[in-house]
Amino acid sequence: MQEDNSAPSWFLPTISVLALAFLAWFIIDQREGLVRLLSWTWNGLAQTPQALQNVANHYAFLPSAQLWPSLLLGALFGASLGAWWMSRFGPRKSGRDTIWGAVGGLLLGLVGSQLLILPMQHCTFAAEAPISQQIIGLGLVLAGVLIALLPFLSWATRRVRRYDSTAGYFRSAWLPYVLLVPMLLSLGLFLYLPSLQMVGLSFFRRRFPLPQERFICLENYTALFQDPIYQNSFITTILLMILIVLLSLGLALGIAVLASQKIRYASVYRTLLIWPFALSPVVAGAIFLTMFREGPTGLINAFTNALFGTEYNWLRDPRLAQVSVIAASVWNILGFNILFYVAGLQNIPKDVLEAAMIDGANRYQRFWQVTFPLLAPFTFFLLVTNVTYAFYGIYGAVDTLTRGGPPLGAAGRDGGATEVLIYKLYQDAFNPGSPVGLAAAQAVILFLMVASLTLLQFRTIDTRIAYAE
Repeated sequence: MQEDNSAPSWFLPTISVLALAFLAWFIIDQREGLVRLLSWTWNGLAQTPQALQNVANHYAFLPSAQLWPSLLLGALFGASLGAWWMSRFGPRKSGRDTIWGAVGGLLLGLVGSQLLILPMQHCTFAAEAPISQQIIGLGLVLAGVLIALLPFLSWATRRVRRYDSTAGYFRSAWLPYVLLVPMLLSLGLFLYLPSLQMVGLSFFRRRFPLPQERFICLENYTALFQDPIYQNSFITTILLMILIVLLSLGLALGIAVLASQKIRYASVYRTLLIWPFALSPVVAGAIFLTMFREGPTGLINAFTNALFGTEYNWLRDPRLAQVSVIAASVWNILGFNILFYVAGLQNIPKDVLEAAMIDGANRYQRFWQVTFPLLAPFTFFLLVTNVTYAFYGIYGAVDTLTRGGPPLGAAGRDGGATEVLIYKLYQDAFNPGSPVGLAAAQAVILFLMVASLTLLQFRTIDTRIAYAE
């Protein structure tokens, strides 16, 4: 007799009523915030006609010498890439596919060539623009064409699959897209739109909190690359990122191996090892501040003074300050890494380890030749998340422990020993009289760095990892 696993008849109506009740309660409880959100959204939509008018005016008065180079380059690059792509990966790989790709690439190349150049008001193609800015402008045109063309090429070369009309959870082809609308609206309002505004702000000179601003093209970016303080922050960030990632992954793997042993109360030990991740970086910094505080009140100095009769300036010495920040950051992210490594170790097939033992492999060989390669998917995931944490999550530890110090050079002319990029960005963005446009340019550069490193990891490491079916 076949068992009936279907849900009771009252289940879906009850869930629907409870969901509607929760939605009604949320709307009533948060009505003031929702009204402000709707007002802000409506004001943004009301400014859309003016924004379109500004774009039309820009193109109406734009010299043709600044417009045609971007259009010509975008059209040629788009048509060439579209034709080549469709000839190699098209459904039929015929001459018709090549023509279709060339026409689509030409049209989208014209549009894509303006995506990244329009916010810059085509300043890189001005006659007085330096050659370095002109090269950057050409690169932005090509990047804009790729952004516009890749969705078209992906759609044109898609693999068509036929499904049964009753397959899956959605009988309507439009229902999944309708359910995605709230998420897309929230992403557009709170992520993509602010990001675009930040990119546009990076081309202006403005002092916080004054509203006056002046368009200066790429001067904010060139000023950053010529600033020794920013160069020091860049080098410090890369150095701390490498050390934090290596130490956090190495320690987590070793602790996870020990925590995976079959001992009594193992679950208690694992819980105690993981709980530091529940603390925010600011709290972790406050805990380590009590440890690295100078004088007899600092726990580490009290310990070293009792044993060796010496004390250290943990937060005033440039190298020791970096050690303090690294220690707090590694301790904060360690529990997250241990959690995934313990899960990975528990999922390794025992028969594989037993086969290696029968073949004569000792414990060291079994770990490095069997266990560690099988943990590659977990290591790759943790590598990506730890790199991102080392760029962004380190702010709390720096702000609590050192506030970017101690200063380097006379009167801090070279910046601070722990003034990482995210901390300098915040200081330049929100301190009174600070250059907001310069901070926006820093945010763009930091995002591009993290995105580039993530893509590089996916291209160079992810392709070498074998995932279980």
